[in-house]
This record gives sequence, C-alpha cells and structure tokens, in this order.
Amino acid sequence: MNGPLSGLRLLDFSRFLAGPFATMILADLGADVVKVEEPHQGDPSRKAGPFIGRLSAYFLSVNRGKRSLTLDLNSEEGRRTAAHLAERADVLVENFVPGTMARWGLAYEALAARNPRLIYASCSGFGQTGPRVHQPAFDIIIQALAGTMSITGQADGEPVRVGFSAGDIGAALFLTVGILAAVEARHSTGRGQLVELGLLDTQIALLENAFSRYFATGKVPRPLGSRHPLIVPFQAFPTADGYIVVAAGTEKQWQRLCQALGRPALAADERFRTNLARRENLPALERELSAIFRERPTVEWIALLEADDIPCAPIQTVAQAAADPQVIARDMVVTVHDPEAGPQRVVNTPLRFSETPAKVTRSAPGLGEHAEEILREWLRP
Repeated sequence: MNGPLSGLRLLDFSRFLAGPFATMILADLGADVVKVEEPHQGDPSRKAGPFIGRLSAYFLSVNRGKRSLTLDLNSEEGRRTAAHLAERADVLVENFVPGTMARWGLAYEALAARNPRLIYASCSGFGQTGPRVHQPAFDIIIQALAGTMSITGQADGEPVRVGFSAGDIGAALFLTVGILAAVEARHSTGRGQLVELGLLDTQIALLENAFSRYFATGKVPRPLGSRHPLIVPFQAFPTADGYIVVAAGTEKQWQRLCQALGRPALAADERFRTNLARRENLPALERELSAIFRERPTVEWIALLEADDIPCAPIQTVAQAAADPQVIARDMVVTVHDPEAGPQRVVNTPLRFSETPAKVTRSAPGLGEHAEEILREWLRP
C-alpha cells in the first residue's frame, strides 16, 4: 500500500535541520524526495556527530527515505540540470539565505515560468522581507530573538535554550503544512505558488500563549521552571528517588489529589480552595506538596495517583522514554538497514493512516548514491 503522497515529486535543496525535517515528513508520507547536495561535501550535517562508522546519526535522523543527487550549482551544467529537474518537480524546497537561489538562476519566478505547477517552498531564518532578511540564523539565535529563552529555565536562573531545536523543528512543521496546503490548492487552481516562512515568524507563532498573556496584561512573561503560568498545581516535584510531574487541571482533580496524598485538609484550606487562591499562595503550597512527595519513591506515587485518575508522570530520561511501553506499543522506534552501518534504530513517523500508511522506507542516502536512477527517471523524454 502506497503512502498518501505517493507520486509527488519533491526536489530538496535544503540543508541542516528545518528543511530536511520537513522533507523527511513528506518522504515518510510517500513523496519521492530527491536531495540535491554539493559534490564531495554534501549536506554539512553529514559531518556532524555522533558517528556510526562513517554515518552521521544527525544526518540519518532527518534524511531517511530520500534519494541523493549531487549537482555543482556554481557550474552552468549543474544549474541547467537543476532547472530541468524543477520542470518535472511538484515541489521544490530550499533553505538558503535569501538571494542565493536567485544568483544560481533558480529563483521562484524563473522556475515557475518553466513549470507553472511548481510549488516552491523557501525557509530561512527571517523570511524574504524585513531588516534581517540577509542574516543567517541558527536555532539558538531564533530562540533568543523570539523570547523563548527568556521564559525557559528556573525563575531565578539564567536564560536557557529549550532542550531540542524548537526553532528549526517548529519551522519544519509549519513548512510541511504550507506545502500540503499548496498541493491542495493546486487541485483547484492548476497552478503552483511560492510558500515562504522565516524561523523567527514560526517561533513567534508557537509562543502564542506568552504573547497573548503579555498583550492582555502588559506583564512580561518570565521563566517559571516547570510550572504552568495559570494552573496550580501543574509542575514537577521531587520524590524520594527522582521527580514526578503532577497536572491537576480541574478543581475535582485537585480534590482527588489531596485525598490520594492522604492530606484531605489541603483541599479545605482557604489558601488552596480555588485555583486563584493556589496561585496567590503558591510558595506555601509548593512547600507542602514538596515535603509530601519526598516521602515516597516515584513509582509508588505514580501508582497511587493513576488509581485516582490524576494526571501525572515520572520525568524520564531519553533512554527511559525509548523503552516506554507506550512508545514501543505505538512503534515509535523502528529499525532501518544502512548499507555501511547495518541496522539502525530511528524515530518513526507519528502519523497513522488506515488506507495509505506512512512509513520509514529506507536509511539516509549515501552522497550522490541515486544520481543515475534519478536523472534517468526524471529527465527521460
């Protein structure tokens, strides 16, 4: 059974993370993704560790399911071949600094004139307009500028970067949505279009709650550690041997929590009777709950709270998450075979379809591995 995007041809000029993560999603959905790379060097992420033999785990994690073709875009022949491939493509993705593709004669306007059905997706640090348009950007730059780091970490600590590339991954998800929307629009218009976004734009969009609170109150959001800005208790607490997260999002859950903890008087305490009261008396409540949770190990608290349907979870390491029975039951870790490195575990697509399944089809490609077959298939008369 083919994936939902089977038959869609995608030409991928992107590098590093934001673009490749988006095109990986589309490859998992069945699109034929041709990764165009620089000869000899390839995507710079091929040089990023850790390595399994000569295979970069970074490169594997976001380039599985694709085919690789090398083109020297600084040469006339390379640019000509790229333009011919774009004539046969449904989608083109690039994440260079704005102006780079134009210098190679591969801007949207030039390629759309040759292929009006082409969907041309551009992802850059700051989009195609504005005072920062030509500045390069990495994830930490975006997290800093968007305010993400200013609301992450402990209340009295230094600004902290989110522990994964939220700027890049957020942009990748929006880029995927934009491409799929343009594909759908083409069904009715018969024409492609330019889809463009900036990492800063998408990070601002993901911080919607922080911005909405600021716009409503005029108060600048600050870091709160693991706490929720509005709901109490909704945070991590130390146990006898680790940490537990508790999310009592309703008054009924708060009352059940107090019963499960063996402290029913807390629910009747005027300082803690309502969510607003708990927010106003948070330091006192944190002291009470922290002392209680330290009395037992995490596994015992999880069993007690889950028995009363109180949302909770242990704080797991990545290793523990990879072995979590729920993760395993959902096949979120799968094995692909790499010709050089052998069997490799990768994170699976989270998308499930009843009729057109999404799946990881192959390992990441070797540099230029599929050049002959791609040119034969795409450029045959």
